[in-house]
Amino acid sequence: MRRATLTFDNGPDRAITPAVLDILRRRNVPAHFFVLGKHLAEPEGRALVARAVAEAHCVGNHSFTHEIPLGDDPRPDAVAAEIAATDARLKSLVPGPKRFRPFGGGGILGPHLLSRAAVTHLVEQGYSCVLWTSVPRDWVDPNGWVARALADCLAQPHAVVVLHDIPDACLAGLEGFLDAAEREGIELVTDLPLSVTPILDGKIVGDLDAIVAK
Repeated sequence: MRRATLTFDNGPDRAITPAVLDILRRRNVPAHFFVLGKHLAEPEGRALVARAVAEAHCVGNHSFTHEIPLGDDPRPDAVAAEIAATDARLKSLVPGPKRFRPFGGGGILGPHLLSRAAVTHLVEQGYSCVLWTSVPRDWVDPNGWVARALADCLAQPHAVVVLHDIPDACLAGLEGFLDAAEREGIELVTDLPLSVTPILDGKIVGDLDAIVAK
């Protein structure tokens, strides 16, 4: 049986995230949410993270601002400003384990994803670094992403799909995708294949050369 892990980046959004959570709860589908620290300043954002955790979803860190990939960020305090600052807002809401998803800038894998300082921080703080295998570009095509995501899931034994719980992205097609995945017998899980976790619980277990700035 093919498997897929759904991941939702860039939230929580006070309008979209509740609707995504409603659909997932109704369909009994677990997922990962990689959130931005800047959205956790308000009570609504923190409440949505707490709801996701309560409903058995996994919640991780996706940086604070989502403006510059860490491998391209020239600031000497970039790791503190992006990873640690988000963790400070998450740690009282998410019991663990710690997961970090790098900002890819359009879902591209490459050396812009991480700096050496970021790798050191992730290892020292016991993080897993979570990559992806499918980027159907829901933020560009809120309806057409479904066919691309389904094709990726059917082409892989275990796809890790990047969606976005933000306006004009995954929401319009989410029910249709779940219907199609069910028809195709794709099992939706929160497990992550080792191929997308080059850092796992603070240990380097994969090749980082392609995703770390020189």
